Amino acid sequence: MRTKFLLAFVIVLALCSCSWSAEIPGFTPDMRDSQVMPPNNFICQTMLVGSKLVSFRSWIDIPYEANSPEPEYNRLNVYVPEEYFNGQSINGFTAKTAPIFMPNGVGGYMPGRQFVPANDNRHGGPNVTLYALSRGYVVVAPAIRGRTLENGKAPALIVDYKAAVRWVRHNKDKLPAGDTEKIISDGLSAGGALSSLLGATGNAKEYEPYLKEVGAYDERDDIFASAVYCPITNLENADMPYEWIFNGVNTYHLGPAREMDENMKKASDALKAAFPAYLNGLKLEGYTLDENGNGTFRDYIEGLYVSAAQKALDAGENVLGLDWLTVEGGKVTAADLGKYAVWATRMKAAPAFDSLNMKSFENNEFGDKHFTEYAFKNSTAEAPAMADAEKIYVMNPMNFIGKEGVDTAKHWRIRHGVKDRDTSLAVPAILALKLRQSGYDADVAAVWNVPHDGNYDLEELFAWLDSICK
Repeated sequence: MRTKFLLAFVIVLALCSCSWSAEIPGFTPDMRDSQVMPPNNFICQTMLVGSKLVSFRSWIDIPYEANSPEPEYNRLNVYVPEEYFNGQSINGFTAKTAPIFMPNGVGGYMPGRQFVPANDNRHGGPNVTLYALSRGYVVVAPAIRGRTLENGKAPALIVDYKAAVRWVRHNKDKLPAGDTEKIISDGLSAGGALSSLLGATGNAKEYEPYLKEVGAYDERDDIFASAVYCPITNLENADMPYEWIFNGVNTYHLGPAREMDENMKKASDALKAAFPAYLNGLKLEGYTLDENGNGTFRDYIEGLYVSAAQKALDAGENVLGLDWLTVEGGKVTAADLGKYAVWATRMKAAPAFDSLNMKSFENNEFGDKHFTEYAFKNSTAEAPAMADAEKIYVMNPMNFIGKEGVDTAKHWRIRHGVKDRDTSLAVPAILALKLRQSGYDADVAAVWNVPHDGNYDLEELFAWLDSICK
């Protein structure tokens, strides 16, 4: 009975919590096109986050590109906490100071739909959109093209994400709330790669032709911060660090467990051997590898796993009995990367990203073409082809960090699960080290007992966001 009463109360509040009038001070609701977003085209919603009622207004399916080749996807939703229409504050934020949180729903380099507030987080409770609203953030959630669409190949994803940021900036004086100098991206997997790209490439001139083609606004597209989970990024170099960790583990688990063939094993050996030269060529101060793949960078990666295990141990979790960890007197003192690979198991055959048969998701992202010299030269595809060099370049955030004329986000939070075998921990670690060396704030960590996943630590994520935004 009590539950039914509470649900009835929530429904009544949802209907009565805000006016359907669009007469909002300083706000013109025809943000992109008055025919698409008429004055009364917002809805009022109230949802529970734990025991807290969260009320907000929603504007749905607003176009953000004038000439989109996939107009069904190039739309965004705007969600604004109700308190801001009443001159109130939330979590120390006001209508003028509220950060603008921009999550993307991309995965596997496929199209991503707009995030919708809901209590449907697979880890329990609210999803990231609803949680952000409960913390006083304005949310702008764009849909984004992806590789399975006719016009969704590289670099469509990052072009759309930038166009959405430009839409926000163009409507600075029309949005009912939100600080356009505090825009934050968020994504996981390929969406993490996309969040990395958006954060790294602010106002880079290389994207201008693509942005003009889709009819994006002529505005800045730099952002304040990037939240990045398990990014499938640095694609043309990601095969090497994958083999640096998983070389020698020949059973892969992408679907049923299978054994790598001789071409795959040969690729694994060659790519592992090539990694030290790549790593050393980055000139990351204090981090190197010798020709055998040992050195201070390996120590750093093992240290990230040690820190994750220690945090878990301190929280009362059992990390004992794992042959790849050394635990002495309640302290995790060492991790063995070779034994870790056996414990974690290999997910992908070699090469992990630029597949020799040219059939990986990443090959598809580049139009069913190779994007590394090794795979192209050793291809088993019937008609091997190489992707356009410019498109490979603009899909890698590493190419823009520290580059003159580019406004990279100042703040970064990068997370990678200890059980994640979709890419090597070295990939996000290299991203973080490059950012730090270029003068940016990059908080990177491995997370115990987590596979390839994201937004599993919303309280910690938004505590970090609050600390940089306030």
